[in-house]
Amino acid sequence: LSEAPIQRLNANRILLTIDLTTSVLRESLSTPTLFIVSYHPTIFKPLSSITLSNPLQASLLTCAANGISVYSPHTACDAVWGGVNDWLADGVRVGQEEGQIDILGQRKVDTNGVEEGGEGRVVRLNHPIEMSELEARIKKHLKLSQIQVGYSARSSKLIQSVAMCAGSGGSMLLGHDADVYFTGEMSHHEVLAAVAAGKHVVLCGHTNTERGYLPVLAARLRAELQNFRSTDAFESLATTDQDIVRHLEVHVSVEDRHPLQFV
Repeated sequence: LSEAPIQRLNANRILLTIDLTTSVLRESLSTPTLFIVSYHPTIFKPLSSITLSNPLQASLLTCAANGISVYSPHTACDAVWGGVNDWLADGVRVGQEEGQIDILGQRKVDTNGVEEGGEGRVVRLNHPIEMSELEARIKKHLKLSQIQVGYSARSSKLIQSVAMCAGSGGSMLLGHDADVYFTGEMSHHEVLAAVAAGKHVVLCGHTNTERGYLPVLAARLRAELQNFRSTDAFESLATTDQDIVRHLEVHVSVEDRHPLQFV
């Protein structure tokens, strides 16, 4: 979380994006944006300084100077039930009756012992489908005309289980039992290892496996805001804060896009 030290006047927009790029920054400055939900953190590694010489760091500083706060949910949004990985899984199976979705890796449990989700997902279909059918489903769900596929000569063309992880899932997927590994990107040697182990590999581009979830998240945030406005917690806010919350709108960035294109 990067909290702005000042409040931007006449701003009522929550802007959702996968990355806080310079294009998204310009969009936020040209619209009444108060808060940015950037799925990926702009800063991934510990820093000893934040300077204007680094374009990504400069974006955060510019946001703060203009009264725009930034929050990045990332892996929490991946792991939670109903999050990014569940959205990916819904593109593999057609309806709940066609198969089961389960957690692939470590399960996440809250302090009360309630399971909140976990790492990755695996879809086990009730009836096998052709690999070509799976490819068509993924393209349709992600709205892509092209994807990368690594075929294993050791694996059947009929698919009954698909392990998946949004973004860069090679390290998580390797070693798990599934007919297909589905993620955004894997290293060259991770692909070789998977194919040698008898797994087909489907790669769609890192952010292409994440961006389609933003409209889903936007709808949920709008519903949560609407519900919050009728609670005692809302009534306990200061009048100025009530006015801000009452007029908040949630938008998906029109400038956010995958950084690589097929040409």
